[in-house]
Amino acid sequence: MPSAREHLERLAARPRPAGSAAEAEARAWCAGQLAAHGFSVSESPFEYSAVPGRVATPVLGVAGTLVLWAAAYLGWHHRPATALVVLVAASLGTAALVRWLARWGVQRLPWRRAVSVNLVATRHVAQPGLWFVAHLDSKSQPVPIQTRAAGIVLLIAFVVVAMVIALVQWVGVLPVDVRLWSWLADLCVIPGFAVAASVVGATSPGAVDNASGVASLLRLVELAPVGAGFGVLITSAEELGLAGARAWVAGRAPADVVNVDSIDDDGRVRVMYTGRRPHALVATVTRALGGARAGRLLPGVLVDGIAFADAGWTAVTVSRATRDTLARIHTPRDALRELSGAGVELVAGRLAAMLGAED
Repeated sequence: MPSAREHLERLAARPRPAGSAAEAEARAWCAGQLAAHGFSVSESPFEYSAVPGRVATPVLGVAGTLVLWAAAYLGWHHRPATALVVLVAASLGTAALVRWLARWGVQRLPWRRAVSVNLVATRHVAQPGLWFVAHLDSKSQPVPIQTRAAGIVLLIAFVVVAMVIALVQWVGVLPVDVRLWSWLADLCVIPGFAVAASVVGATSPGAVDNASGVASLLRLVELAPVGAGFGVLITSAEELGLAGARAWVAGRAPADVVNVDSIDDDGRVRVMYTGRRPHALVATVTRALGGARAGRLLPGVLVDGIAFADAGWTAVTVSRATRDTLARIHTPRDALRELSGAGVELVAGRLAAMLGAED
């Protein structure tokens, strides 16, 4: 029975962009391990547009900066009402566009069409009520995920501050120094650049993100009670708009999902969710993981659990990370030399014990 480290060495030997030969080799390893433990294994090909995953975030960084510059120009020239209209219209339009791209654009847009494969495995039940999910593909960016997420949060904060300045200046309840607009225009370049620099590459082996999550599922399968019935889904193109999860979940009856994404050796285990809090599943998983911290996903952090929640499934994402982890993800530093597999063994063992308790 391979150890967590052996699984990681198989999965994170080199970068695994969606649809690549390296990803296919890693998927074949996973299929063999699942079949050896009594799972019925099948491949589920899907087609998608790579435009949202490759273009949306950099465009958001550029567009957000330009909108703030436009508002600053208008406010500086004593046109706060127009600045406020620009900010509100841009915010509502961006929110609607991002929502459409995330939920439907990745499947429907005709540009940059690509094909990849999800791996589906079940044991004892044809329609499991519980699925364990992890994505196999990896990507790199000039900035780590920590910087990208901080940039998105700061851009949103700058827009809110600009709205407040414009409203106060327009209503005239307080004097507004127009130099505030100049400072805001200068400062917004920093988060705007961080978001705009989030272009997709293929130089990261993706050891933590997300060979660790896939290895956790393989160890879970090895440690779980033989009679436990559940499903395993190993997705592709998570790094390109959650494309694999969105394609697979479409039209399927909702169930419970435990998504495992980024399990480092150190740090506190977190159970994260989006949308309405799934109280029962959060309680079950946090208890199994020894009182893990539960909370909402941070803005700018995209995981397959979002795709399931959007489709009406009950979903949580399990992760274990430190600040250093977040500084490594999506960079060449996310390599095997930084990871022993201790966290993988911990998470897999506790999730397997959870399945034993449910039998």
